[in-house]
Amino acid sequence: MTINDYSTKHTEDQGVSSHSIDECDVAVVGAGPAGLTLAVVLARLGIVTGVFDERTDQTAVGRADGIQPKTIETLQMLGLGDQLLRNGVRVYDICMWKGSTKSPICRIGREVHYPSSAVDVLHPFILLCHQGMVESVLIDDLRDSGISVSRAHRFTNFDYGSNETLDSLNIGLSTANEGTTKRVRAKYVVGCDGARSLVRQQIPDTHATARPHESYWGVLDGELDTDFPDIWSKTVVFSEEYGSVLIIPRERNMTRIYIEIKTTTSAKGLDQEFVMKQARLILAPYRVEWRSVEWFGNYQVTQRVAARFSDPRLRAFIAGDASHTHSPKAAQGMNTSMHDSWNLGWKMNLAARGLAKPVLLESYEAERMKVAHDLIDFDFEHANEIAGGDIARLAENFRINTRFISGVGVEYAESIINRGHDQTRGDAKPGCTLPPSKATRYIDANPVDLQLDIPMQGQFRIFVIVPDVVGAGEAAFLAGLSDNVTSTSSLLTKLSYVASESYRRKPTPKRPADAFIRPERYRAFSQLFTFCLLTSTPKARFELASLPPLFSTSPWTVYLDDVAHMDTKGLCCITKWLGEVSAGQAVIINVRPDGYVGSIKRWDVTGQTTGEAAARWLDEYYGGFLETPSGP
Repeated sequence: MTINDYSTKHTEDQGVSSHSIDECDVAVVGAGPAGLTLAVVLARLGIVTGVFDERTDQTAVGRADGIQPKTIETLQMLGLGDQLLRNGVRVYDICMWKGSTKSPICRIGREVHYPSSAVDVLHPFILLCHQGMVESVLIDDLRDSGISVSRAHRFTNFDYGSNETLDSLNIGLSTANEGTTKRVRAKYVVGCDGARSLVRQQIPDTHATARPHESYWGVLDGELDTDFPDIWSKTVVFSEEYGSVLIIPRERNMTRIYIEIKTTTSAKGLDQEFVMKQARLILAPYRVEWRSVEWFGNYQVTQRVAARFSDPRLRAFIAGDASHTHSPKAAQGMNTSMHDSWNLGWKMNLAARGLAKPVLLESYEAERMKVAHDLIDFDFEHANEIAGGDIARLAENFRINTRFISGVGVEYAESIINRGHDQTRGDAKPGCTLPPSKATRYIDANPVDLQLDIPMQGQFRIFVIVPDVVGAGEAAFLAGLSDNVTSTSSLLTKLSYVASESYRRKPTPKRPADAFIRPERYRAFSQLFTFCLLTSTPKARFELASLPPLFSTSPWTVYLDDVAHMDTKGLCCITKWLGEVSAGQAVIINVRPDGYVGSIKRWDVTGQTTGEAAARWLDEYYGGFLETPSGP
């Protein structure tokens, strides 16, 4: 279903050209990585989405280029990472060079980019490929959901209209090609329209506090002819006399060079030839020539965070560069922007379907604004260290912030959706992304990455972890949990019924990949929740049919914890996530649709009503931020 399915016509009014009014659930302004990621998530979940961009075409060259390990994992959750992994350049190390007025540059250090001792990720490298490649992958996915980008559409304004129920906004767009004004009616508008966001300017009290930085940088993408030895590593070179250069390997045999300009010249005065000259001076005595140049840009480093990420009515939002800007040298901008949208998308799906209490959409600003401020603090220090020339301090800055830079260190505070920090004894923690771990799918004996195995369908994943499923207490716990969760009085059952009706009226699109993914495998309980069972019980000791209905009817989400040798740390999944889980214990982990742990709770299964108590706990957790139209 595309936005044009809702098109209607208005008559002329006193000389104003006739124009169409289109209707959608969410109007996304801006088709960069933030806007496209949000549109991809919403469109997959059946939310009617309009995407409007003032540019006539997508990014062709240059701009952002670094994809961090967590972003790779997020793209894999969407089934979109393979093409970029195949075509991008993987960088595993960082080299540091220094020269003075008395001695030429020489290498003084080499470090692993993401050492296993500091960060646990499936892909311990930064993936380099230009922004247009990322946009292409997202645009192709949108096309599979029946959505296309409306190009040459410039946002002008929005208003709440006269609708007292606040069901929709009126959004103004100017169409450059047709020279007309267009009105769009939407429940929500999201400004992903960059640092000079026009949507942000329409939201009250979103003024940004800037942190100007007295340094200017030029950036050049091209194919080099050089004898500099570390051209295929991420490399920082300091010259006391000429400034700094940051070297980034790129796809198609290219190299990106960032040059710090130690002059009083403004960024507007820097041209390509000047940057080339500075690069040669900094890298001397090594030879540096360009076979070709694909893109050139310049900028002044500025750190800025908007004061608000939404309007008070929770109808207008901003994401990506519209809400925060910073230097590009730590390869954080595109990653942070995409994860703004990743955070907002699933929440907006539930809100648009009438399943979310206001607190859920409010959590977008609470969670992502903290990340933006953390990023600005890091970026300010990182940019200073790169410009300052103190390699020891730069290396230490990177070591301290390795988890944050990779993306897995982005953590959300205790809140109504992140609870149970006192239950944490392993690496799985509320407000943190679910750590990578291997397990065997019972039904087909395939070892899988457990955090990635269930496709993203906007569902909460409820992992029920019982080391011994055949123990008497454990079996009673699972049976009691199953009986109570599936009863008509259960909030999860009530929410699931309402969700089912919503998805019937507003279904998810039928996508080509569905024939292979088989989404119905993960909807045995509902389109809102999928229950997963993880056990260390040997497969020969139980059959799927012997499990209670909550699990036996979902055979593709029953897992065996028996492939520790395949794990990134050589650990069993249960041990890695939870620490020790003793005999007679069970644990439930609620995982949000974005892959972050929502809550954790341990249970002593010796009590006869423990399964019932666990079901009540689930109702209490989800009742904190979800609701049926008439309330719980």
